Amino acid sequence: MPSRKRLFFWGLPLFWAACLLLAILGLPWLEELFKQVAPGHRQVIYTRDSFALLLGNHLLLVGLAALISISLGLAGAIFVTRPYGRDFLPLVSQVASMGQTFPPVAVLALSVPLLGFGALPTIMALALYGLLPVVRNTLVGLNSVDPAILESARGMGMSPFQVLWQVELPLAANVILGGIRTSVTINIATAAIGSTIGATTLGDPVISGLVNGNTAYVLQGAILIGFLAVTADSCLDRLQQSVSPRIDSRAL
Repeated sequence: MPSRKRLFFWGLPLFWAACLLLAILGLPWLEELFKQVAPGHRQVIYTRDSFALLLGNHLLLVGLAALISISLGLAGAIFVTRPYGRDFLPLVSQVASMGQTFPPVAVLALSVPLLGFGALPTIMALALYGLLPVVRNTLVGLNSVDPAILESARGMGMSPFQVLWQVELPLAANVILGGIRTSVTINIATAAIGSTIGATTLGDPVISGLVNGNTAYVLQGAILIGFLAVTADSCLDRLQQSVSPRIDSRAL
């Protein structure tokens, strides 16, 4: 892809990333504006931690949870699409569905006595909550591969691992990335609840604002979480689009 075309292709993610960076740097300078939002408060800019620190911790929690969700989701979905694991398909699907339907707040409440306060229960809740989209899309992607292509690959002498790695996963990559995109984007917003049990996230200003009735704090946290979610979604969308031509060409 030519450099100019590549720059245009990644233009939207770069735009949202620039908006996020400007918000991180610029929000502390908008005190007069936020005084209009929360006129009854002397302090309207969240200063307990820097926005950059909150962003870094937020990304770390979401990243670790995504790593767990993706690893478990891919492994589970691949296992139940093999001949020796098909009997476990209903079990894996139900476990993944339970992770999505079980409220993250409830997971936090149950895990705090075991893991304590802070990052660990937050990562656990996010990992469970982000599991279903990865499992579901991986199953759809792998099951949608044309059986004729698989038969041709086996006829060429490929081993089961080679068929999976060189044929099935590349052809299913677009759909799998769609699930990962959904999982990560949802968890960026959901991670804010970790602030209720002592994890340092972009939810800190939101929780502090709700407790103290400071709308300015809530708005600052919401702006940063929104920009981060849109940036991540846009980047993963472009990554998903970038694998589509290779998949189409292989499928032909």
